[in-house]
Amino acid sequence: MQSILEFIFFLKEYFVKKSVNFGKRFEKFKDIIVAVLVVKRGKYSSSFLNTSFLILVISVFVAGPIIAENNPFLGLIEGRQGNLQAAVVSYDPYESSLSTIISAKPRDKVVEYTVQGGDTLESISKKFNVSIDSIKWASDIKSNTIKPGQELEIPPVTGVVHKVNSGENVYSIAKKYNTDAQKIVNFPFNDFTDLDTFALTPGQTLFVPDGVVPAEQPKYAPQQFVAQIQAGVQGSSTFIWPTSGSISQYPVWYHMAVDIQNRSAPAIIASDTGTVTYAGCVGYGYGCHIRINHGNGFETLYAHLSSIGVAPGQVVSQGQQIGIMGSTGRSTGTHLHFEVITGGAQQNPLNYLQ
Repeated sequence: MQSILEFIFFLKEYFVKKSVNFGKRFEKFKDIIVAVLVVKRGKYSSSFLNTSFLILVISVFVAGPIIAENNPFLGLIEGRQGNLQAAVVSYDPYESSLSTIISAKPRDKVVEYTVQGGDTLESISKKFNVSIDSIKWASDIKSNTIKPGQELEIPPVTGVVHKVNSGENVYSIAKKYNTDAQKIVNFPFNDFTDLDTFALTPGQTLFVPDGVVPAEQPKYAPQQFVAQIQAGVQGSSTFIWPTSGSISQYPVWYHMAVDIQNRSAPAIIASDTGTVTYAGCVGYGYGCHIRINHGNGFETLYAHLSSIGVAPGQVVSQGQQIGIMGSTGRSTGTHLHFEVITGGAQQNPLNYLQ
């Protein structure tokens, strides 16, 4: 055992001495090489750089494919790129990559659109994201029928395009079109001569978001048409809702009626069977209105209509159309004023409507 330990100690000393001697010789050789390179640096610098670049290029071509093939992160990177590409390809905010895409940039003016084959007002309104009424008002058309080649004016938003008259301001215009003045002010493409007072210039174009053009007054002279009830015609005493919309005013002691508003101005129907005893217009109060006697002690009244579709003395059935909702007479917006009358006194219609 002692001999083995002595041999190991000797072997260790031997390798240490050999390593030290090798290091000293290497340092001397390195010093000589450095001195030669320093002295001859101008002569060998170009060859050294060219050789280094050549070695680098060879290393890239030889080692590059090997590194790429054995790269443990390559699958992860490709997976992420694949997911990203799939997400980009599947993303289609317009739901059809083959359809004509209208620019997402907000429009700041009225644009002209030529009606194409197959177009309808509904399809055009969806294409430009404005209401059908807005297109009809801007284009000054009355019907829902359009034809190819017809030119339409498309406003930038749902509402009314208004040409400012002398003396008008944002508040009077908002009231005229039954909207909020703040919406006019908030629309970014409306110009004002004074941003503090929101003053307007006569003749300028003003966009009225969510505005509604008032219903036209019927073009016939105010007059009354009265008739007697038809014998044997009697209602069921069960009343149905005379139109669609939302209640804008409930019955109260000074207004014993229900007001039903709807900007689209739908049809008005007879709430129950009876005889039309009045159909006409006045320039105040009820405006254009109809009164029906149901032959059982009940009468109903339909006021502020834009048009009347029945005549005095005519018998109407429950649910039959008798007119169109409007804003005639003492009215500030499109709605129906509906009354139920018995014994000459107005009743709460909500107690009778089914």
